[in-house]
Amino acid sequence: MAAPLNIRNPLARELARKLAGLRNVTITEAVVGALEAELRREQARVPLAQRLERLADQALAKAGSGGREVREDERDALWTR
Repeated sequence: MAAPLNIRNPLARELARKLAGLRNVTITEAVVGALEAELRREQARVPLAQRLERLADQALAKAGSGGREVREDERDALWTR
């Protein structure tokens, strides 16, 4: 059997207790489950630059060919009211 989990930080301890209560599990199981879920989330995270590149590619694909450059006054008008 593993040693019991000792959480010294009062806020961390309270959050772990709340999560354990909601999930009806031990504090250790709640902490392990939360850490596993967070690790999965981080590992699945796509970097911002990659997400923006994908969005730009999609926008270009939707725009198609035959477009024209936006003039500076047209661009400026988008930002003023």
